[in-house]
Amino acid sequence: MAGHAFSQVDVFTTGPGLGNPLAVVAAAADLTDAQMQRFANWTNLSETTFLLPPLDERADYRVRIFTPGSELPFAGHPTLGSAQVWLENGGVPKNPGIVVQECGTGLVPVRYDDGGRLAFAAPPRRRSGPLPEENVARICAALGLERSAVLRHQWADNGPQWQALQLADAQAVLEVEPDYAALAPFGVGLVGASPAGSGADFEVRALMGFEPVPAEDPATGSLNAALGQWLIGDGHAPQRYTVRQGTRLGRDARIEVAADGPDVWIGGQVRTVIRGTVEL
Repeated sequence: MAGHAFSQVDVFTTGPGLGNPLAVVAAAADLTDAQMQRFANWTNLSETTFLLPPLDERADYRVRIFTPGSELPFAGHPTLGSAQVWLENGGVPKNPGIVVQECGTGLVPVRYDDGGRLAFAAPPRRRSGPLPEENVARICAALGLERSAVLRHQWADNGPQWQALQLADAQAVLEVEPDYAALAPFGVGLVGASPAGSGADFEVRALMGFEPVPAEDPATGSLNAALGQWLIGDGHAPQRYTVRQGTRLGRDARIEVAADGPDVWIGGQVRTVIRGTVEL
């Protein structure tokens, strides 16, 4: 067995244990697909990533992203967490202030600063526009919602095949009790406006019905990237806003969403909480 540098980071965090954890294995070019998938299954985190040399000369590194059951072409909090670990392990980007990540969806630029805050440019959605009405009806039934509770809906597919519903407000989002058996295999994002003075503009929940063991995700970069493109692009949100996520799970994640020209950037705080070596 070979030893690899290993880190576990907390992404979109506001304090110890309040964000979304990610396991990162560095210098993983010698690992097979089966080894990567097996280790991701063992960590039992929502995602585990593996850092490799880039194939595209424009990229600084390449990442492969695994859930406990499958590989993803892109995911948000693994993008920020992987960039943080690459930098901490001595990575020097080709362009100061910007790390270029290569992943299944292509190249993703990541901005960073010395304070541990990173932001990635949202990749293009693979599918957008309103959801089929039969999908909306099925999601409402699985979430115990009346159809009239849905203000708007939209495909939010940028790798993970999210389907998004906007509800009346944050309280309506927090009150949803999902029936995951009925929801599977859909991944559903819920968003609702937060009250003034709450420290965030929107409350978001990410219900991962597409996972082998369905669950709620505490802080989701991919979903918030697609939500930002939708809500800002259609004029339903300001050019810059803050999301709170993970409330029902006892987390307190904060995700910053900002339009900058044609791009929407998704940012937050990343902190490394575990460093060591793993034998694989």
